[in-house]
Amino acid sequence: MRVPFLDLRAQDAAIGGAIREALSEVVASQQFILGPHVARFEAAMAAYCGVAHAIGVASGTDALALALTALGAGPGRAVVTTPFSFFATASTIVRVGARPVFADIDPATLNIDPGAAAAAADGAGATVAGILPVHLFGRLAPMAPLRELAAGRGLWVLEDAAQAVGARDGGVAAGAFAAAGCLSFYPTKNLGALGDGGMVLTGDDAVAGLVRRDRHQGQRAPYVHDSIGLASRLDALQAAALGVKLRHLDAWNARRREVAGWYGTWLREAGVAGGDDAPLRLPEEAGAAHVFHQYVVRARDRDALRDSLAAAGVDTQVYYALPLHLQPALAHLGHREGEFPQAERACREVLALPIYPELTRAAAETVVEAIARFYRGRA
Repeated sequence: MRVPFLDLRAQDAAIGGAIREALSEVVASQQFILGPHVARFEAAMAAYCGVAHAIGVASGTDALALALTALGAGPGRAVVTTPFSFFATASTIVRVGARPVFADIDPATLNIDPGAAAAAADGAGATVAGILPVHLFGRLAPMAPLRELAAGRGLWVLEDAAQAVGARDGGVAAGAFAAAGCLSFYPTKNLGALGDGGMVLTGDDAVAGLVRRDRHQGQRAPYVHDSIGLASRLDALQAAALGVKLRHLDAWNARRREVAGWYGTWLREAGVAGGDDAPLRLPEEAGAAHVFHQYVVRARDRDALRDSLAAAGVDTQVYYALPLHLQPALAHLGHREGEFPQAERACREVLALPIYPELTRAAAETVVEAIARFYRGRA
């Protein structure tokens, strides 16, 4: 049985008719850039996430850049962040002229370690403007200690919530814990568009005003530009499709948790996880604070396991094979191998297994059986 890593056709089979109907309404209106369809989706997202403002932009990467600029990141300033994330987390800091200051990760959660973040902020001194944690793979970062250390140092916090839409802790949604939060609607996300898309969430009227201005080439009035800005607007077709999908998001996230539960139970029962000497280390459960955008294990003999799974028809991915501080494009920062050992070790061990709402029990069982068979052969 072949098990794809992701099957978007299965989602389309379930709700594709409603999406096509919503798209036809946009085509009939001929209002493709901003307009009522985008405004309606922005209002729905603001309500869903519990924030005053939700501003649609062209991508999650642009959301980060626009939010960083609105918060004051720029030349001469530094932003503390994780070295274990998608490239955009760090590249946008550089893009706006600021400097990323990396802090190592917690090996249990793979999110930024608050103690390491505090040390990094203190080491960088007065240049530090804020902290950019990532809710990696759908699990909320430790926001309480991060907000506390930021408040004690006069820093802002910006959430990279690109992978965690719908995650909650104490009733607070990803993207609503800090000065602002950023979402991605890349098609593979838990709430995915039909192309690129992103969003900035904030409760700060001033930040919202700057993001709205700068997503539209810095215009404060027709053809009057107060800043350079970007051309970064969520288009109406994407907003219409996302509005349909938003109605299903909580159910989809619940199903992802269910699939994650299958993996955890069955991998332990197979004897390949759960003990100190087991070859797999599973993601820790976190209830509503984890929406399992990815189900990522830490695996002994990771590359050989991945090859074996591929031969068995099971697709996997490695997120991420190279930490940010060792990326060629960031070599000018002067980092060397060994500086962030937990992130570097994670890059050697992590493996993402197939997970999506439509994944069947039979498919998940196939994945577990293939993993168990590999490790039995190594015993």
